[in-house]
Amino acid sequence: MLVLGIESSCDETAAAVVSDGTSLLSNVIASQIDVHKKFGGVVPEIASRKHIEAIVPVILEALDDAGVSLKDIEG
Repeated sequence: MLVLGIESSCDETAAAVVSDGTSLLSNVIASQIDVHKKFGGVVPEIASRKHIEAIVPVILEALDDAGVSLKDIEG
């Protein structure tokens, strides 16, 4: 079974593809550290907007790195 995991808490947007619950096929992380550094911490409104910008490219890169398409994902 191929699973697409998505994480978007705080200041990172990430996606990973896992096979059979044990084999990591890809793991892509988009960090916002540089964006928030000048504010001295995470600004929730900015973080939210950056997640919206990053989520689709991160998912597409994770799928590509794993050599699968979205229709291959089962869970």
